[in-house]
Amino acid sequence: MTEMLLKYFRTKQNHVESEKTYDSQCPFCSMQCKMQLIEQSIVTRKKYTTIGLDNPTTQGRLCVKGINAHQHIFHKDRLKYPLIKVNGEFVRATWEEALKVIKENIESIQERNGKNAMSVYGSASITNEEAYLLGKFARVGLETKYIDYNGRLCMSSAASAATQTFGMDRGFTNSIGEIPSSRCIILAGTNIAECQPTIMPYFEKAKENGAYIIAIDPRETATTKLADLHIKIKPGTDAAFANGVLKVIIEEQLYNESFISERVSGFEEVKENVTSMSFEEIESMTGVPIEQIRRVAHRFAKEETGMIFTARGVEQQTDGSAAVRNFLNIILSVGKIGKVGCGYGAITGQGNGQGAREHGQKADQLPGYRLIENEEHRAYIAKVWGVNKEELPRKGVSAYEMFEKIHDGDISGMLLMCSNPIVSNPNAKFVEEALKKLSFLVVVDLFVSETAQLADVILPASSYLEDEGTMTNVEGRVTLREASYPCPEEVKHDWQILCEIAHVLGKGKYFPFKSAEDIFNELRVASKGGLADYYGVTYERLRAEKGLLWPCPTLEHKGTVRLFENSFAHSDGRAKMVSVSNVPLVSKDKVSEEFPLYLTTGRVVSHYLTGVQTRKSAALAARNVESHVEIHPITALKYGIQDETLVKISSRRGSIVVRSKWSESIRQDTLFVPFHWANSQNVNFLVGSELDPTCRMPGFKLSAVKISTAMDVV
Repeated sequence: MTEMLLKYFRTKQNHVESEKTYDSQCPFCSMQCKMQLIEQSIVTRKKYTTIGLDNPTTQGRLCVKGINAHQHIFHKDRLKYPLIKVNGEFVRATWEEALKVIKENIESIQERNGKNAMSVYGSASITNEEAYLLGKFARVGLETKYIDYNGRLCMSSAASAATQTFGMDRGFTNSIGEIPSSRCIILAGTNIAECQPTIMPYFEKAKENGAYIIAIDPRETATTKLADLHIKIKPGTDAAFANGVLKVIIEEQLYNESFISERVSGFEEVKENVTSMSFEEIESMTGVPIEQIRRVAHRFAKEETGMIFTARGVEQQTDGSAAVRNFLNIILSVGKIGKVGCGYGAITGQGNGQGAREHGQKADQLPGYRLIENEEHRAYIAKVWGVNKEELPRKGVSAYEMFEKIHDGDISGMLLMCSNPIVSNPNAKFVEEALKKLSFLVVVDLFVSETAQLADVILPASSYLEDEGTMTNVEGRVTLREASYPCPEEVKHDWQILCEIAHVLGKGKYFPFKSAEDIFNELRVASKGGLADYYGVTYERLRAEKGLLWPCPTLEHKGTVRLFENSFAHSDGRAKMVSVSNVPLVSKDKVSEEFPLYLTTGRVVSHYLTGVQTRKSAALAARNVESHVEIHPITALKYGIQDETLVKISSRRGSIVVRSKWSESIRQDTLFVPFHWANSQNVNFLVGSELDPTCRMPGFKLSAVKISTAMDVV
């Protein structure tokens, strides 16, 4: 009997002593999958499991990153209290000490050099409330014009193109649920299978329903395997390819004449432009046979419904905005927008890439997609904020250009929130040098990133499990991220940090918020009447309805599922087509005898952005412990590159060392390196500083490089 009792109690000890659950959303991609963390206390340890929760967008699905997201939250390197740099070393500080140092340095910098000597660098991974507050903090708390954010490096091409073409940008013009209704789908420069895995079932369902899927990518990927036609395009030639498709549509009279007549401007100019081009020129530039271009045009034009999706492959170019506009030209030419199964989707990269660009983090922007140089918009926001219109700063510069301003001496201080620009920006050595030039740098983050190592003060931020707030996902659906897990030790939310800094700077009356919901209610008013109108969205409604698609202008409004059914957002109600040249206004890196190969960049499924979070998740880090270069075997043999060996890749800007990975899935003239790694593996050391003239997007997806063997690696 005694042995039986001991066995019983030993078994009980191994059972769960207690269990708690915490609802949240994935902190990574723009699908914003709903999830629940299950915390089980088992004797002296805790066990964590993440499961998906049902929601309108992903219906309970999670990918490998979401399943393992919690691992970085409990990592031993998590920041849990403020740090101040003393004699080159970080020492623990109280919040009072950290805020005192921040106050003294900001006031000193602005007294010496003016208000604009301070700058703010934001993030597309923070909540809508915090993005809104960061914009307000820059303009009211610091009174500086210099604010921009890392979304400039991600979504600016698509946002500017949609705004110029349609009059507004919401990422998707339709709800995500319409994808299976589309009969022809073009995926241009997007590897959704690795970047947004939980969106894949929508495209798989479309294929089951008979959709013809076209993928445009220099590489064969898990996404292109789904396609009926893979266009293996030469990197950087997407605009020319779209011109080829338009040329077929127009010359073979496949366009929708009545739609163009009633709802579109600029068609005749586009017609004149593409008819002056030759197919031979386009084929030579793009590396795509004329027959494939013709097949794309015929299929997309003739099917009853069709959608085009673009992502970084098209957008992260120095002509990214023009290239996206040309794909939008295709949609307009055949009238496939404003109805079920027809439209455009920009596959947002970052978790809140859509919402973060709507409410004031961009240099030229105010909340609700208002413009900072528009007098009426300035007056409205000034009234909401309780300041004089004349006190609001004017337009600043883009994210990368702020680092140029540091080198020029115009900026000497920066508050940087939840971003890692040393790794994420082009010409990365230049960016690192700029940050080292700053008189004062404050970084708010979860970990001591490569950028945070250069800070004077680091403030510990809360995680997705701890920080409640709204996010706007890939389709423009505003969702509420519940977050009830307690903050560890001295960690504070981003919005609390901003309010406390504003208070010590004497601007506390403008930042009286006690909760994320308080901030959201002000955001609602600030966005009211703007293009991105959130006024009808409330926390109560979000909990009850599991998200709302904006614009949602009243409390009774159900949210806008489909845009542009009857008119576009321009004042005349018409969409605007525009002629796009095959030759970009800003010249791209050209291959040469010295640099004979194209380099393009992208993601791998187990990592996110600069890897600051995912490299702290053991299950994710183990999948990809280092970077690599994908190279075609024929190309590898030409340059004496063996498989799985260290190689050196050099551009006109610098060089990196990564491991080779033979792959027949890539063009022979092209290399691919993921961008999640830093230091000697940071591919952005190779990327140039040229920017898109419209949206200031760097040309991440095209660099001319050379590759050499390990014997040449120093």
